[in-house]
Amino acid sequence: KHQYYPKLFKKNQILISLLMLYSKGLVFCFQVILVQVNPGETFTIRTEDGHIQCIQGPAHVPMVSPNGSVPPIFVPPGYVSQMVEENGVRKVMVLPHSSEFHPSMHPPPPHVPHYMHPHPALLPHPPHPVYSPVPGTGEIPPQFIHQPPPPTHQTYLHYLWFLKVSDIQARSAVLSWNLSVSSQNGESQSLTPATFIFEVAVSNSGKNGKFKSVYIISATSSSIKESVSELVSFTTESCEPDPPAAPKLINRTKNSLSLQWKGKSGAFIECYYGNLKQYKLTKLSPATKYLLRLAAKNDIGMSGFSDTVAYYTAGIVPSPPLPPQFIEAGVTWLSLKWSPPNGMSSDDSLTYTLDMEEEDSGYGFQPKYNGEELSCTLKNLRRNTSYKFRLSACNNEGKSIPSEVVEYSTIPDKPGPPSKPSVKGKIHSHTVKVTWDPPKNNGGSDISKYFLEISETLIGSNWVVVYSGCMREHVCDHLKPGTSYRLRVSCVSKGGESPVTVPPGPCHAPCLVSKAKPREITLQWGPPSTDGGSEVTEYVVEMANSEQDEHRQVYQGLTRECTVNNLLPGRMYCFWIRAGNKAGFGPLSEKAEISTAAGPPDQCSTPLLTCKAATCVVVTWESPVCNGAEICEYRLDWGQMEGSMRIIYTGPCLSYEVKGLTPATTYYCRVQAVNIAGVGLFGDIGVVTTPASVPAAVSVLHLLEEDQMGIPCYLSACLAIQWEEPCCHGSDVIGYNIEYGEKQLVTVGRVTSHILENLHADTLYRIRIQAINNFGVGPFSHSIKAKTKPLPPDPPHLECVVFSYQSLKLKWGEGPSRALITNPTQFNLQMEDKFGRFVTVYSGPCHTYKVQRLNESTTYYFKIQAYIDAGEGEFSEVYAFTTIRSPPVSLKAPKVNQVGENICEITWEPLQSMKIDSIVYILQLASGREVDQVYKGSETSFHFTNFQTNCEYRFRVCAGRQYHDSTGLQELYGPYSPSTVFSSQKQELVPQCTHSTAKFAKIKKMLNDERFAAFLLLVGFAVVAILFAFVIQYFVIK
Repeated sequence: KHQYYPKLFKKNQILISLLMLYSKGLVFCFQVILVQVNPGETFTIRTEDGHIQCIQGPAHVPMVSPNGSVPPIFVPPGYVSQMVEENGVRKVMVLPHSSEFHPSMHPPPPHVPHYMHPHPALLPHPPHPVYSPVPGTGEIPPQFIHQPPPPTHQTYLHYLWFLKVSDIQARSAVLSWNLSVSSQNGESQSLTPATFIFEVAVSNSGKNGKFKSVYIISATSSSIKESVSELVSFTTESCEPDPPAAPKLINRTKNSLSLQWKGKSGAFIECYYGNLKQYKLTKLSPATKYLLRLAAKNDIGMSGFSDTVAYYTAGIVPSPPLPPQFIEAGVTWLSLKWSPPNGMSSDDSLTYTLDMEEEDSGYGFQPKYNGEELSCTLKNLRRNTSYKFRLSACNNEGKSIPSEVVEYSTIPDKPGPPSKPSVKGKIHSHTVKVTWDPPKNNGGSDISKYFLEISETLIGSNWVVVYSGCMREHVCDHLKPGTSYRLRVSCVSKGGESPVTVPPGPCHAPCLVSKAKPREITLQWGPPSTDGGSEVTEYVVEMANSEQDEHRQVYQGLTRECTVNNLLPGRMYCFWIRAGNKAGFGPLSEKAEISTAAGPPDQCSTPLLTCKAATCVVVTWESPVCNGAEICEYRLDWGQMEGSMRIIYTGPCLSYEVKGLTPATTYYCRVQAVNIAGVGLFGDIGVVTTPASVPAAVSVLHLLEEDQMGIPCYLSACLAIQWEEPCCHGSDVIGYNIEYGEKQLVTVGRVTSHILENLHADTLYRIRIQAINNFGVGPFSHSIKAKTKPLPPDPPHLECVVFSYQSLKLKWGEGPSRALITNPTQFNLQMEDKFGRFVTVYSGPCHTYKVQRLNESTTYYFKIQAYIDAGEGEFSEVYAFTTIRSPPVSLKAPKVNQVGENICEITWEPLQSMKIDSIVYILQLASGREVDQVYKGSETSFHFTNFQTNCEYRFRVCAGRQYHDSTGLQELYGPYSPSTVFSSQKQELVPQCTHSTAKFAKIKKMLNDERFAAFLLLVGFAVVAILFAFVIQYFVIK
């Protein structure tokens, strides 16, 4: 029996569920449960005979145990089984493992796993359900199938829970429970000690609400299962309400506050008591702070008070405050303070605004401070200047009237040092008159006195005042002749005494900035230890090659960095710094020894040149100053012109032999040294001229073409060569030796071309040449190969193969009509013109040519010539060819007019005579398929009679020319004209109307069979031409 006193809330119905957890399994006291199978899932059951039964979801499977225990539901990893109760029916649901659970179930304790293997002794054999998440397979994963143990030594236990609630109070209750255990045969069982975990869950929103775990305790038992008791409900007692929340301010005025709060009905104290949830407090003081708290009351009693809140009533605009008071003044600042207005305390929420007006500014009062403090310090003011101030107070209701205006001033500053004293007039042996200017900055007040001091020592602080007053000049007397003195001036005003100026103290030794360069060093230094009471105006940098050498000034300026140029590479230098102000220069700093970086070597000297031969020169030189780095190589620059030299040698040696030079030629050279720091400058240029020698080889030798030859010659027996004169090497060329063929040598004079004659035709020759001067024969040039041309061909036989009245087609030789690229033979065809001259009408490789635009019946004369690259052959004999006579042209269709009943007149256009030949005409009549000649003569009309009526006749005419030749009279006829159709009709049926006859003839003409056939032929020819054009365009051109 266990008791527990949970802390409950208010007067509500409470549902309590007791859950007993064991180390394994889940046991219920109900015998029938429903297993919910989700859609798409399969529930698998093993029956007593060992068969497997699969149930597809969605479904509710009722499970009944004969001994009252619940069969265990095995779930895969990642899932958890839950039991829910709906309308008195308990269901087992398999859900994914999550922290969210059904509202009617208590959450499982975190130390109990969701998936637990059951103890074999507590498993009932029939039925044995197995859950599988794989639908429709019919197979069970072996890790989810539990093999039933042997049926011996099995005991089935029933657990009965009895919950009792007692001592119910307003906020607590006593919960107790008993556990009864019985076996399957009804006998009581004794439990060996084991660990029980009891958990109490409470819900105040009904049995379907969310349960909250409020108590967990451990006990001992031998059972290792989990059991849930029935729900028990009870109602707590009533009590006083909880303390309400603090009231909230919803409105305020000068004399009232409106408050609002939340909570159930209760009583109020002090200023209000009632059931309302808001109240207005009246007759309050303006701008006053009030503290409020709230309590609630019911029939049981009164709650505690809420948290205390503070609210202020609305106030009034503050009264004008007193003017600000002076605290302290400085050169550029003023400190002021003030007090709250009358009737206000320092605890009141006030904001102060301090306005300031600067004299002669013209901007009036400007706000300088705005805050809640009662004092402030104004900075960045002008020295010895008067300022006006006024103060205003401000609260939530507005801003007060400004206070009275007060005026305060800043104090003057110390004056600056006067100018450096200077000598006025002539310096005497015992006296000197000095003068000075007032300071540029008087500190805001007039100078009241000047002090002139003198010192006999150039360095030190032994000063003696020799004058004090308001004058700016003084005569210093009682001086020692030939003595150097130092003078300084100071002044005094209301702001104080000006600083006394002395020369600055020593500076630190300069240091190197970044990396030293070969010819320049950048130095940097800091300010002196003391500035002597005056700003440093300049710095002086002195340099020397060593500490004993004379110092020389290399920089003077205000910046603390300088660059010293024009130094030598790889050298050590000493530097000193001293600072100066109005009083003079301070002492020198300590010595700084800084070395320049290694630089390129110095410029080399002029090299020494020695001619070893006409084509060889030996160059030697000396090593220059290395400038801090060892010389690693030398570069020799060589060339025939000073501006176009090139490096021919790089290496560590101090000499070099130049070979392959040209004799009698002037050469220039110079030397350059190199080290790791860089490349030095080139030295002076050395000049040498090689001695004279035999000529150089001819470099340009080529064959001349026929058009380049000055004199005509046959290329089949000669070759023309040309060359350029080579370098003479100091001695003029006097001639050349030309070698050709089988080492045949020809000597010529000082020329640049020559013709080799008496050569064999169509023969290959190898030619080379050498020059000659007074020193001897030069080397041969390169060889060229040249071949003589073959002999020109004989003229071919010329014949005319086609005669026409306007053209003649000529043919000669044996070969194709078109030109061949590989055909070397060309032909020149000439024809005699009207002046008796032969002119060329064709020149090319073809074997045929058509001469056009000729006259009829005319004799023309031709001759032909063959030529090749070797030359032109002779012309053939003259050939005469005569064009034939041209036939007459086709006439127009004849006109037919019926002039009588059996008479018609046929007329046609006359044809002009052709030269001296007479013209005759032939008229033909076609009736059906028969064609008869009805007229032949020179007339242009004919009367046709004895024709049949209502018949169709066709007439056509042609022209012919008659001429005489050696065989006698000849006739040459042209083509026939188009046919004219004539239909014979009776006279009475056909009126004598020329217009009607012509119209009828025109209609008949359109129906002419010959013209229709000609039209078809023309259309067919056009189609064929278009197809050919398309084929040529597509397959040939593209």
